[in-house]
Amino acid sequence: MILSSTPAPPVRADGHVLQVETGLQQLMGDRALYLQILRRFRHRYQDSANQARNELMAGDAAGAQRIIHTLKGAAGMIGAQQVYLLAANLEPACAGPSALCMGPLAQLEQALRSLMSTIDAELNANDQAPPPEPPAADGHPPETRMLVQHLARLLEEGDGAAIDVLEHSATVLAASLGVAVFQEVTEAAHQFDFEAALAVLQAAKR
Repeated sequence: MILSSTPAPPVRADGHVLQVETGLQQLMGDRALYLQILRRFRHRYQDSANQARNELMAGDAAGAQRIIHTLKGAAGMIGAQQVYLLAANLEPACAGPSALCMGPLAQLEQALRSLMSTIDAELNANDQAPPPEPPAADGHPPETRMLVQHLARLLEEGDGAAIDVLEHSATVLAASLGVAVFQEVTEAAHQFDFEAALAVLQAAKR
């Protein structure tokens, strides 16, 4: 069977480049935490499209899918709808012929450039230095440790209520777990990958 290498038609991505209010809603309005997550997103995901392209060129479709999947979750968390939509369309396509992904990857790369410029503008407008990384969970009261344990149980049971806990207790959990761990757990949970979210949470508690 011969697979066609005809490029796929461009995917329309009419979503906003960055909806700050959407991102804030997922963090119960905690702007300081949102800005920290924006900084991490900018540092971590600006080259994701190129990384996925390199994986495809090397014949690692699964690796490319993982990169796009992670980017999709992170984009959804900060309210980057355009990148989220492009990544959502590209993720399943990575399993097919790599030639079909090159056009959508170029679209994603362009959308990421626009997003990074928008993030820069948002950060510059707030013009504040990133706050120090919060201390580990052991330095927090029993109520916080109980909250983390409750979250772990929900994730283990695959209960969607875990997403509500992450949103409603964002500030406390970010302070307890650290912003990096909180972001990874939240990104996975928002994609209903509760197993991955639990693995990150348990690794952080060791």
